[in-house]
Amino acid sequence: MNNKTPTRANVTVLKQILNLIPRGMINRHAIETGVEGKARSFSALSHLSAMLFAQLSHAMGLNDVCDWLRLKSATLKRFGVTPPSKNGLSHANKERSADFVEKLFWSVLDHLQHASPDFASGRKGKGRLWRFKVKIHAVDSTVMQLVANCMDWAKHRRRKAAAKMHLRLDLHSFLPSFAIVDTASQHDNKRAREMCANINAGEIVIFDKAYVDFEHLSDLDERGIWWVTRSKDNMVFRVLKNQSKGHENIIKDQLIELKGSNQGLQLRRVEARVEVDGEWRVMVFITNNLSWSPCSVCDLYRRRWDIEVFFKQVKQSLKIGSFLGHSANAVRWQVYTALLVYVMLRYMAHLSKWGHSFTRLFAVVRSALWEKINLIELLKSYGTASGRFKVIGSLNTAWLPGFSPTKT
Repeated sequence: MNNKTPTRANVTVLKQILNLIPRGMINRHAIETGVEGKARSFSALSHLSAMLFAQLSHAMGLNDVCDWLRLKSATLKRFGVTPPSKNGLSHANKERSADFVEKLFWSVLDHLQHASPDFASGRKGKGRLWRFKVKIHAVDSTVMQLVANCMDWAKHRRRKAAAKMHLRLDLHSFLPSFAIVDTASQHDNKRAREMCANINAGEIVIFDKAYVDFEHLSDLDERGIWWVTRSKDNMVFRVLKNQSKGHENIIKDQLIELKGSNQGLQLRRVEARVEVDGEWRVMVFITNNLSWSPCSVCDLYRRRWDIEVFFKQVKQSLKIGSFLGHSANAVRWQVYTALLVYVMLRYMAHLSKWGHSFTRLFAVVRSALWEKINLIELLKSYGTASGRFKVIGSLNTAWLPGFSPTKT
């Protein structure tokens, strides 16, 4: 840490974070979603602030949130926030539509991306995959375990309950571009079309084989969207052409045609040896791009693993492992406030050129929530000697072990 002491600020670190959300945006979405009509003494701003604080403090439960905010009531009232009661916060999470915080999340993300174009673009066009200057999207889902005897709406298997977040991540900026929070009972491929609905022609989408639906993949091809995924074991096909392998770890590079109900769809099939957790395994990838080198196909699929890093860091730092409410609405409130906090902290990291991990960023901000110090200067005082912000999927590490970087 540098010796330079951050300057004092007129407001707390918590308020500086809340200031990233325009007040007019909160009011507009509160009216649009009907939240404003249900707010009496506990306003939409107060509700949102309480839920954001629950994330930033990693509060243990409703009592923890409400007791802590009540102790800081004098500070909160200076910027128009009323501390909630336990019953008041619980009722608000259950009854006030989570559409409010979902809409607010996307509006704030768009606002911050427009405020700082570099924050939106990330590291496009740099690193080992230099030729892919278009957007690269990763689609995946994560399961959040719930309390089965309290959550009939989320029944998942016999004695378990779970919610699932489907997410599309922009791999250049490492920011979410689409999300759905639902029960875990529905198979991933049922959500594939929604997750890819607004991807533009020429862009690339990568997903695991759980999202494979060949009719949908054919539609993506017709829309001019490139995709890469893993092959299912029961895929029936005939080989049209065997192409040169080009690398010692490439076993097969084939042009194939599907049989059965998907007959006529021509794909590229690349079978390769890859190193996973220190062990060599054979994996089979398929894509609709017939011109990329087989190593580039492998490299692109490697980028899908970045979304798993995203899920891991969000789950470890923010509060989506345990929930403050049992209703579907309360779960959505908590998940979208977690994503909102993630984006705002990432923005602060971008402005301060933060050079450490997201976990450490969260710990620093959490420890300083009630301090009146300049947050940007505080983060800058930690220096950048350790390198780039580690949660960004740096393109210079985006290749599979065992494959040297190659031109496509």
